Amino acid sequence: MFRAVAFAAILGLAPNLGLASDPKLAVERMALHQFEDGPILADSYEFLPGETAYFSCRLFSYQTENIENEQRQVRISWKATVVDPARVEIEAPKQGRIEGKLSKEDKDWLPKFLMSFSVPSFALPGTYRVSVEAKDEIGGSETHADLAFRVRGHELEPSETLVARNFRFLRSETDAIGTRSGLYHPGDTLWARFDITGYKFGENHRFSVECAMAVETADGKQLFSQPEAASQSGESFYPQPYVPIELNLSLDKTVRPATYTLILTLRDSIGNQTAEVRESFLLQ
Repeated sequence: MFRAVAFAAILGLAPNLGLASDPKLAVERMALHQFEDGPILADSYEFLPGETAYFSCRLFSYQTENIENEQRQVRISWKATVVDPARVEIEAPKQGRIEGKLSKEDKDWLPKFLMSFSVPSFALPGTYRVSVEAKDEIGGSETHADLAFRVRGHELEPSETLVARNFRFLRSETDAIGTRSGLYHPGDTLWARFDITGYKFGENHRFSVECAMAVETADGKQLFSQPEAASQSGESFYPQPYVPIELNLSLDKTVRPATYTLILTLRDSIGNQTAEVRESFLLQ
């Protein structure tokens, strides 16, 4: 492997060896690291939402041109784009140039560039990709290559319309698991957690969602309502795929034990959508 790479580098430094064709720019290696110039991560490594990744790319088989004092010039431009499983860019593409002077002693030198990027805080799980485009500005050849990597993100079933996903009742604010069947006692605090998705985006991926909360008895009598129980809005380069919501409700000690219904009314002000969620819980 080393001898083949070195031979390609020699071709870049000595293009007039009478070969049938000039060397064409190619990617020799791409890798991801947990910190700059750190060890190469294994293919099985999974990044977490919000984690910073460090990327390196090494090229070979470039052409050079003569300059003064037996030195040769190299000029390579590059662009790197990081996309999610749906090929949506997670941040603005980055680009740069590799430019320098080489001497005879640099025959094994390989051009390399580094960059870093952040996995979105609301990243969904799947295979993401770093896509590289590079051009040898002297020889005119171009190359393109992709590096796939895994993200262990928040599980969420997508939806084209406004909907609540991953609903669960919680025993307390610190309950990380929860359950779909809520069981409480008079005087307890009811906690509920869910994700809103399927909302529409405005300019700059702006979103705006609201949630109203109400409680009904089994015969449809409303005992409680809160028209603005929660709301979130924002904008970002990468479109936020879901909005996590957490609600709580103090259950009065005088409330009669029975089965009740928690009613959530979702509103998407940008997409002009509404949706209703009805979840039963037991008070005993």
